[in-house]
Amino acid sequence: MPDMDIYRSYNFVLDIQNVTVGYFTEVSGLSVSVEAISYREGGGAAAVRKLPGRVEYGDVTLKWGMSDSTELWTWLMSAAAGNVERKEISIILLKPDGQQENTRWNLHSCWPRAWRGARLDALGQEVAYETLTLVHEGIERA
Repeated sequence: MPDMDIYRSYNFVLDIQNVTVGYFTEVSGLSVSVEAISYREGGGAAAVRKLPGRVEYGDVTLKWGMSDSTELWTWLMSAAAGNVERKEISIILLKPDGQQENTRWNLHSCWPRAWRGARLDALGQEVAYETLTLVHEGIERA
């Protein structure tokens, strides 16, 4: 059995076309599902067969500590105004050394669908996090 490294979920970076934002703390929602279409063949076959149908890509949610950068907000507001600007995004998982790229997921034709502002608490001491939900039209693993 070959020697395999186990990769840590915290060792990642994001590459968003033309957007430089601070430190992303979480990426969630990477998923692909293929619809299963049930049908029964003619001739009295007892079994129901399954055929592949539409492919659906899950929404991806980005989480980051709030900063002075307004680039993601501007991108969202452009979409809200009906001017959807699609971007290519890469989520890059790094090797244990934190420097070398191990796996890359390229998301195609992304645009922002939803934003959630930071939870504000006058008595708290937590980092103010924002989240942005993106839709996309395809994913490839490189």
